Amino acid sequence: MAQGTVQVTHTGTSRWRRRTGEYASLAAALEAAADGDVLTVAPGTYRENLVVRRAVTLRGPENSPGSVRIAPLDGVPLTVRASAVVRDVHVEGQDTTAPALLVEEGTPEIAQVRIVTRSATGVEVRGDARPTIRRCTVDNPAGIGIAVLGGGGVFEECEVVAAGQSGVAVSGGAHPRLERCRIHHTSGAGLSATGGDCALEAVGCEVYEVRGSGVRVTGGATAHLTDCDVHRTTGDGVTLDTDAVLTLADCRIHDVPENAVDLRSRSVLTLTRTAVRRFGRNGLSVWDPGTRVDANQCEISDSTGDYPAVWVSDGATAVLEACRVHDVPDALFVLDRGSRADVVDSDLAQVRNTAVSVSDGAVAQLDDCRIRDAATGAWFRDHGSGGTLSNCTLDGTRTGVIVTKGADPTVERCTVSSPAEAGVYVSAGGRGSFLGCRVTDSKGYGFHVIDGCRTTLRKCRTERCARGGYEFADGGPDAGAGSGPVVEDCSSDESGGVRLPTARETVVQTASAHPGLLGALPGQRTTEQEPPVTAAEPERSTRSAKDVLGELDALVGLDSVKREVRALIDMIEVGRRRQRAGLKAASVKRHLVFTGSPGTGKTTVARLYGEILASLGVLEKGHLVEVSRVDLVGEHIGSTAIRTQEAFERARGGVLFIDEAYTLAPEDAGRDFGKEAIDTLVKLMEDHRDAVVVIVAGYTAEMERFLSANPGIASRFSRTITFGDYGPEELLRIVEQQAEEHEYRLAPGTAEALLAYFTALPKGPSFGNGRTARQTFEAMLERHAGRVAQLADPSTDDLTLLYPEDLPALS
Repeated sequence: MAQGTVQVTHTGTSRWRRRTGEYASLAAALEAAADGDVLTVAPGTYRENLVVRRAVTLRGPENSPGSVRIAPLDGVPLTVRASAVVRDVHVEGQDTTAPALLVEEGTPEIAQVRIVTRSATGVEVRGDARPTIRRCTVDNPAGIGIAVLGGGGVFEECEVVAAGQSGVAVSGGAHPRLERCRIHHTSGAGLSATGGDCALEAVGCEVYEVRGSGVRVTGGATAHLTDCDVHRTTGDGVTLDTDAVLTLADCRIHDVPENAVDLRSRSVLTLTRTAVRRFGRNGLSVWDPGTRVDANQCEISDSTGDYPAVWVSDGATAVLEACRVHDVPDALFVLDRGSRADVVDSDLAQVRNTAVSVSDGAVAQLDDCRIRDAATGAWFRDHGSGGTLSNCTLDGTRTGVIVTKGADPTVERCTVSSPAEAGVYVSAGGRGSFLGCRVTDSKGYGFHVIDGCRTTLRKCRTERCARGGYEFADGGPDAGAGSGPVVEDCSSDESGGVRLPTARETVVQTASAHPGLLGALPGQRTTEQEPPVTAAEPERSTRSAKDVLGELDALVGLDSVKREVRALIDMIEVGRRRQRAGLKAASVKRHLVFTGSPGTGKTTVARLYGEILASLGVLEKGHLVEVSRVDLVGEHIGSTAIRTQEAFERARGGVLFIDEAYTLAPEDAGRDFGKEAIDTLVKLMEDHRDAVVVIVAGYTAEMERFLSANPGIASRFSRTITFGDYGPEELLRIVEQQAEEHEYRLAPGTAEALLAYFTALPKGPSFGNGRTARQTFEAMLERHAGRVAQLADPSTDDLTLLYPEDLPALS
């Protein structure tokens, strides 16, 4: 029989009286005790349902943790309805419908209690109870760890080691505070607050190993997290929905496969000095009118997925002040009318694609910001999209600012340094006002405006731009009056100054003269890139198969590739002849995999392959449509399938060439939309097997991963053709062909010097094969021009001979 020792102390002014008693059960001892009594429980297992109704102390023996077990067969093991003290006991629940520890009234203190149960709730606080719970652990793999349904209280240094649902769930207008608690291994949200008048406060807490969202605040609830860690979740790190309000200060959200923070439906989030790192989708995902994020002194970095770090859409608002966003695919995407982003004194750096993208009527305002090392600094994409860039610097981008399709931003007092293509590029009806802006050290143009765009340039300046400070092209002979840029008080260190477009210059001429700029524009996920000229309907090839094969044979090197293509063509041709003779023809799958390094002729061979098939009557037109991931993968659910279908339709009757196809199946893809593109492609190849030939290309190892991404993808391709790297002799032959085509000659000794140059040239990951040979030839022409320009009366040999000293230095 279990025993309890009750020590009762009465205090008074004149005397002390002390009495003790032995009781057959804890329930009897509790019934006999009065307020202020201490119940010291002897070690043992008590199969009782205890109810504490008075302000007593119920405790196990000191220095013997776990020796007192309260473990009834059903019902609530321990209920507290007074401002009592409970400590050093072990509570075990057996009833799946009842909490293990229920606190209903008062301000009790509960310390060093371990709750182990498989019930609806480990600890439940109801009514107006406001307990102080210290250093307690809850293990409830079947239900909620701690449920605060009313009142509130303080939880200090507590731990939820397992929960079948939420780790801590707050509702019913409750206001609990968590200090230095750990919540982990839950099958629902780590922390959850639901309902108006409900508030959760957490300080110094850690939430991790969560199957779901780390923190979820919904239905008008409020939460404040300070110095907390949220990481290793399977869902979003933090989810806010329906008028939720959350404040994060000095927190860390990291190692999240989905969105680090996702908020919708008029929710409001305030972040201060908070770090968001290693997230699989968006760092901040902000949706719907009335939804708002205010971030101050925050860092968003190290994305593990292929999505923008900050996503603002459907009329939401984001404000970033003194923030850093770096090492991400894209930094900030703002889209949809009514959406707005304000970014002040912030750094956007190491961005693989676009730092700031504004589309679908959205607005972005950037003041005193720094954009570094991005493919595109800021891209205003379409009609109604705009905003202001003021006092910003853009350094080390491919293109500083792009304006397309009717977008109309204001860019004032901004500096673009060292762009690889252009400082500013405006096309396809883009507008924009550039006031007091400066472009320096561009490898291409400073300001490049085509298509007769009505762009305004005032008091702008360019310096040291390789292809010229300003390049304008009007809209062609059909352009209306008043089209073209407005240029006022602009200057350049180029001797020619600012040259306005003339009527004879057309979009076609400008695009053909400088094809590299538009081709280098970074891919966008929400709209397709604007081509320089509307593509005409592709016509069927008029050359014979023999003529096209002759061009294939004339390519430098690629001997094994030529053999593979000829073998395939022979199979197709013999099959056609057998059919005409009334014989069965072997089924030949015409889809191909091209593997190898860049610059080895994959695109050229794909184009010739399409022409050959058209000349044989296998394809209707034989044209080539070249796409990559950015042309196929959308940002929204369902948009990827539409884009892939559109690309397939453009290639109907010809060849769909997917470059770097392995990017559709990235490692650790999770919910990456690339898989949707692959699945759509497999179905289209099956449903329209005779309409389009598909060629996928990329590095050898990565293409093996691509072919395993979908059970049906590998079976759709007949063979893999490997394009080997060019050797020094083949690179020399390419230079010789270029020289002959451009009416240059190699002087004695130049061929030997080129051979030695290509032999010594490093063959690292950036080696471009045929592209390297062509770039070497172009560099020789530049050095030749610099040498010959100094001659007063150069001879024909001077104008045509390339010498060893014209070779660029090895880097």
